[in-house]
Amino acid sequence: MRSRGLALGLALAAAVGATSRAHAYVHLVRQGESLAQIAERVYGDPKLETVLAGANALDVQGGSAIVVGMRLEIPAPGHRRAEAGETWASLALELLGDARRAEVLARENGGVSWVPPAQGQEVRVPFVLTHIAAAGDTSAQIARRYYGDANRGWLLDEYNFRKPGPLLRGEVVLVPLVGLTLTPEGKREAEQALGRARSEAQGQTLDLQRRVEGELPGLLADLRQGRWVEVVAKGNRLLGTGEPTKAQLATIHRALLEAYVALDAQQAATAACQAWRATDDKPLLDPTYVSPKIRAACGVR
Repeated sequence: MRSRGLALGLALAAAVGATSRAHAYVHLVRQGESLAQIAERVYGDPKLETVLAGANALDVQGGSAIVVGMRLEIPAPGHRRAEAGETWASLALELLGDARRAEVLARENGGVSWVPPAQGQEVRVPFVLTHIAAAGDTSAQIARRYYGDANRGWLLDEYNFRKPGPLLRGEVVLVPLVGLTLTPEGKREAEQALGRARSEAQGQTLDLQRRVEGELPGLLADLRQGRWVEVVAKGNRLLGTGEPTKAQLATIHRALLEAYVALDAQQAATAACQAWRATDDKPLLDPTYVSPKIRAACGVR
């Protein structure tokens, strides 16, 4: 029974992995390693050995179930750029197999399902692990095992479209590993194993976009206080950090436009306006709100 359940679980995991664009990469166990040590290195938390055990159909016993040379699958989140017009529902349909999982995907990325992701935003896709229920298993017990919190059993019921209640032996439970992130060392391992094209550098762009979002209030504060040189320096530095979202690019280019106009750098102002209008869906150039100098830099009279 266990072998049939394991085969079914692995087959389902493969199908889910292909759909979700979240991947597991292979790690060969080295001398002296335990599951807890590997989990601490790649996830930053030794308690996440339960994730490694579940992904590899192992029983967690202090990491003693692994041997040198064993091939371990290391679950890693996937990443996907949001395009114009996409919603959390359309992304959930593509990446998680069902539009009804939009809320799970939105929450994983700090959003809500009814507000679409920003164009160009790098979306983190949780790896979906397949758990075969044993006799007496409940959603709360499975949540405690993989999330460390029995109170999150509702998330498993929500994700699997089931009502709260006992699980049947052999029942397949899909476990989205929400909140699972890789350490810098884990990202390097994943990138080497999966390749940059598939792993999207395992969230490096997402990290940069979040860093840019955290620095935008400072940029706008400098702008309001007339610190034009600081705006130019900070704005160009943010443009060079990676690949900001389209909305972030619009904010940065608009700030640079104002700073360049104030510094009487006409050529740079014109270029900044062109970049701003290319990234802002509704660039505001109404003379009621926009100064004649800015309008002139944008070629509007």
